[in-house]
Amino acid sequence: MAHVFDVAYFTDQEEMDMLTRMQEEVLKTVVKYAPVAIEKPDDYEARSNLMWASSWALNGFLFSGVSQDAIAHMIEHELSAFYNITHGHGLAIIIPRWLTYILSDKTAPKIKRFGVNVLGVDASLSDMDGAKAAIAALEKFYFETLGLQSRLSDLGIDDKNFALMAKKACSAKGKLVGFTTLTPADVEEIFKMSL
Repeated sequence: MAHVFDVAYFTDQEEMDMLTRMQEEVLKTVVKYAPVAIEKPDDYEARSNLMWASSWALNGFLFSGVSQDAIAHMIEHELSAFYNITHGHGLAIIIPRWLTYILSDKTAPKIKRFGVNVLGVDASLSDMDGAKAAIAALEKFYFETLGLQSRLSDLGIDDKNFALMAKKACSAKGKLVGFTTLTPADVEEIFKMSL
C-alpha cells in the first residue's frame, strides 16, 4: 500500500484519472484480501491477489508519468536504519501521522478521494471531513483489522534519535519535497506524533 500511496497516489502533480483509478484498485485489493490472509494464511485466492497487488505496486506501471515523491519512505528509512523495525510496519505507523500532519485545504481532496474510493468513506462529507475520515479509516485498517502495533513506543522506540533521524531523512536537499514540503523540524514532529 505504501508504495502506491506516497510514490504514486499522494503526489503534488496533475492527476491522470485512469491511472489513479488503477492505483485505487490495487489498494482496494489489499484492503479486501489482507484480512483474509491473516485469518486463513493458506487461502490461495487471498494470497494470489495480494501477490498480484504487490507486483503491480512495484513493477513501475502505476508510476507511469508520475514523479515519485516517496516522502513517507524517506522518513521511515531512518526508523529502519536506527531500530529493528520492519519497513512495512514503520510505514504503517508513519503514514497516518504524515497525512494528518500535512492535511490542508490543498491536500484534503486527494486524501478524501482515497478514503471514498478505497475505504468506503462517505462521499457527501466535505473535503476536510472526508480526509479526516479517510485517515481514521486507514488507522482502523492497519491497527484494528490487521492488528499492527500502532505506536513507535509499542516497539520500544523513544525520541532520543528523532532530531538526527529527521536531519538524515532530509539530507539530500535539506528538506523533503513532494505532496508537501517538509523540513527536518516537520519530520521530527511526525516522529513525535508517532510515539
